[in-house]
Amino acid sequence: MLDSIYIGMSGLTAYSKGLQTISNNVANMNTPGFRVSTPRFADLSYERQFNFRDTATRDQSFGSGVYYDQSLLDFRQGEISKSNGPLDLAIQGNGFIPVVDKGVVRYVRTAQFSMSKEGLLVDANTSASLAQRGPDGTFIAWSLADKKIDPPKPTSTIQFSDNLSSGASDFSVPNVVVYDPQGNKHTLTIRFKPDKDGLQGSWKVTVEDADGKDLYQGNLAFVGGMPEPGSDVLKVTMPVKGASPFSFNLDFSTGVTSYSAGTFSSLRVAKSDGSAAGDIASMSVSESGELMLGYSNGQSASAGVVTLAKFTNPQQLMQLGRGLFDASHADGVEYATSHQAGLGTLLSGSVEGSNVDLSIEFGRLILIQRGFQASSQVVSTANEMLMQLFQMRGQG
Repeated sequence: MLDSIYIGMSGLTAYSKGLQTISNNVANMNTPGFRVSTPRFADLSYERQFNFRDTATRDQSFGSGVYYDQSLLDFRQGEISKSNGPLDLAIQGNGFIPVVDKGVVRYVRTAQFSMSKEGLLVDANTSASLAQRGPDGTFIAWSLADKKIDPPKPTSTIQFSDNLSSGASDFSVPNVVVYDPQGNKHTLTIRFKPDKDGLQGSWKVTVEDADGKDLYQGNLAFVGGMPEPGSDVLKVTMPVKGASPFSFNLDFSTGVTSYSAGTFSSLRVAKSDGSAAGDIASMSVSESGELMLGYSNGQSASAGVVTLAKFTNPQQLMQLGRGLFDASHADGVEYATSHQAGLGTLLSGSVEGSNVDLSIEFGRLILIQRGFQASSQVVSTANEMLMQLFQMRGQG
């Protein structure tokens, strides 16, 4: 009967741990990236006793109760909802996002990243940094410190298009913007006048600064209404206060004509390069996992591609809390990008919720409650029988 009490106690202990697991699942029903743990129970070792009376079965086995076995993680997809954070990342399908937590590589299903003062992409929930995979295959905290500023780019080419009417007496293109190597902005006016001293179809081109001062004079020639090769690109050298002069080209070689249209000309700037220095104004991640940076100067750049991880046996992962998973004992990990190697789709501006199903958890709760009550009844009954035995011995 003592054995019965111990067996009943093993049931009380195991079902108490099962209740703890279910309680944790229910409590985390709104925790982003949480994965349900499924309680499991297993029978304990058996004792064998020799049976002298039964020749067919010489021994009998008696179990020692139940114990709470290692719970299984449920990796079903959680509900994905939209969010306002452009670096809120979630995965639709298989995969994990590597992060660096206090120097150790961990994994998450969803995260809400933002850039810290140091330029690291830090998750608001775990304080872990988004991991970037280096050429040697190791992961480091992803830093944008060297990409916070987009350096200035001097203007090299201003490309024109449309028609400069051969019947016009003069024409000007105002508000032409160029940037010097220091990123300073200069607004120029480019004037066109027929060259009376030159051949027919020849134009004098004058570049003026914002104060009306001439910076450059050259000639642009047309033959049959088309720019004459060799004179269709004009090189302008512009002085810069406190710095060396820099040069840029006025390109009329493509899309520019000089046909008669009365006094009306439609010549315009089609494209111009160069920019001032800019700060990061926006960040986004595409479905392919590419991290794009948008700068205040209108420029954009790619900062790299987010790497995803796939495990052969996700059950070897250990849930640490705060949405983090430890893979130190996991085998068979593969790294790729979104959509590749059986991985899911990386979604930007999204958060994955937990995969807790309350109907399933309450069903398990009822079963565990019944098991606990039954084990408690076994202990009570065995205790009563033992007390009766003591009373009988006392009376004898």
